[in-house]
Amino acid sequence: MVGVLLVTHNGLGDSFVDCVRHVLGEVPHNLKSLSVQSDDDPAQKLAEGEVLIKQLDTGGGVLILADVYGATPSNIGRQLCHTERVMGVAGVNLPMLLRVICQPNKTMPELAGIAVEGGRECIVQMNPED
Repeated sequence: MVGVLLVTHNGLGDSFVDCVRHVLGEVPHNLKSLSVQSDDDPAQKLAEGEVLIKQLDTGGGVLILADVYGATPSNIGRQLCHTERVMGVAGVNLPMLLRVICQPNKTMPELAGIAVEGGRECIVQMNPED
């Protein structure tokens, strides 16, 4: 099973984890969050991320889902993608996360594709006529 690590600003990742709990009734054991505050030392957060990756990687690797590409959390996430056992996708949203979490038997590259596809497909304009 692929581990999923959210690397986000402030408590956004923790909020996503709470949403997963709400939708699924529990938090899957392969999901963890690394919150990055504005005054955090990026080197310390990188070290914390390494520890979380070791906890999450049970053989299938770890998919990192970060929030804003180019910001400190995604830069930390990108640095964590230093081995072939870790991949990353930026632009996390709740539909993307739920699609990934609900596909426990997919490989890490497949889940990265599902994340990107889910993020794109689930952004729609809502109309009162729909």
